[in-house]
Formats: sequence, C-alpha cells, structure tokens
Amino acid sequence: MTTTIALAGKGGVGKTTVAGMIIKYLAQNQTGSILAIDADPSSNLNMVLGLDLEWTVGDIREDMLEQVKTSLTNGGAAMGTMPGGTSKRDYLEYHVRSSLSEGSRFDLIAMGRGEGQGCYCAVNHNLREVIDGLSRHYAYVVIDNEAGMEHLARRTTRDVQQLLIVSDPTQRGLVAAQRIADMRKELDINIENAFLMINRMKGDMPAELKTFVEKMDVPLLGTIPADDNLSLFEFSGKPLVDLGDDSPVYQSVAGMLKKIL
Repeated sequence: MTTTIALAGKGGVGKTTVAGMIIKYLAQNQTGSILAIDADPSSNLNMVLGLDLEWTVGDIREDMLEQVKTSLTNGGAAMGTMPGGTSKRDYLEYHVRSSLSEGSRFDLIAMGRGEGQGCYCAVNHNLREVIDGLSRHYAYVVIDNEAGMEHLARRTTRDVQQLLIVSDPTQRGLVAAQRIADMRKELDINIENAFLMINRMKGDMPAELKTFVEKMDVPLLGTIPADDNLSLFEFSGKPLVDLGDDSPVYQSVAGMLKKIL
C-alpha cells in the first residue's frame, strides 16, 4: 500500500524545505521507495533533493499538444492519437517515465509550468491516470503543492493519508492555513488526516498565536524552529537532504513524523 503525504500552505512558508526534511526522514527511517512530486510551477524541489531536472510534466504536456495541433492543421493524426499512430495516453506515459529524476532512495517528478490557453481537461485526465499508476510502485509519495489546495485534485485522484498544512507564525499564514483546512472537505479526494505545522518559530509560541491556533479546525502537529544555519547551508549550494541529523529543523520534522507514521 502506498502512503501519500501532501503539503499545502500559502507561498513562502517553507513547504519545499519541509518536504525535503520529510523525504530525508523517510529515506533514513522507513523501508520502501519514495516518489517526490513537485507540483509547484517554480520547480525547485530537485535542488533540495540534489537531483537534476531536465523535463517537467508541463513541458511534456505542451509539447504533446503542439504536436497534435500541428498534425491536425496539416491534415494528419486523428483526435485520439499522436503523429505516427501512438495514443496520447501511451505518449504521456512514456515521456513522464522518461522525465523521472532518479536518486538512490527517492525519485522525483516535477509538474512544472501551468496550462496555457485552450482546453486541458482530456490531457490532465490522462496525466492523472499516468501519475497515479506510477505512484502505485512506491511505498511513499510526497506531494509538494502550489499555494493552496485547489490544484491537488488536478494532480492526483489518490487518497491522501496525511495532509500537512504548513504556516509561518503570522496571522496571514494561519488564516490561509484555515482556508486550506476548510477547502479539504470540498475536494474529490479522501483525506484521512490533516495537521498544522508552524514553521520558522522563534522561541516559544506567543499567547495570541496559541489562542488563534487552538480555535482552528485542524490540530497542531508541532512547530519547526527558525534556523539561520539553514539559510547558510542553502547558500552553499548543498542539497538540504544532506543537512546533518542534528539540525533543529530536521529533528523537529522527524519528531512529528514519528507521531503520525
């Protein structure tokens, strides 16, 4: 059985860093392979994981649609096929698998740029099926989402065992986290558990913040301390998964994962 962990939260709260720490923990403490899905158009999870990124799913989708458009203009390719007679589903599956960045314990798929003009419903349906089929071969799938949750249902039809909503210790971040928590009930995805993680906490939680959190419709899993050494590590160009196990950031994320896995 595949365990799916999805991260959500407003932009700039450190979701990708937290995703990297989760993958580091899984690689070191759990058996089975791990698939990371970078669903943010900025596509920088590969840098956190130390993997090269040549193609994104967005590149594949746009290339396929351009080929279909050109072929139809020239009187070729039926609506359900690519030039040469390959089905669109088979074309997408081949290229998505080819775009996989492979590591020793984890692999990565980057969704890349968003859709341009035109109808993407059919191709997105095929992409969901291809990515869901690929995900079944992994013990863990970690999805680093765009800001918000509205895009998750367009990326996967999989059940999500753990939804981790990341916020910084600000009112704006927590208001966004509450909206995401509310939105999870409207998605066509079964989300088994949802938790709040507060990132970049300096010292103890202020009383006002604690009161706000206690009123939220999502339980607090824990806090992650602010760490200037993390920024220095990132500026060095080293992948964050190489961060030492004694890092306060890693230790806090690891402690939270021990509670829920």
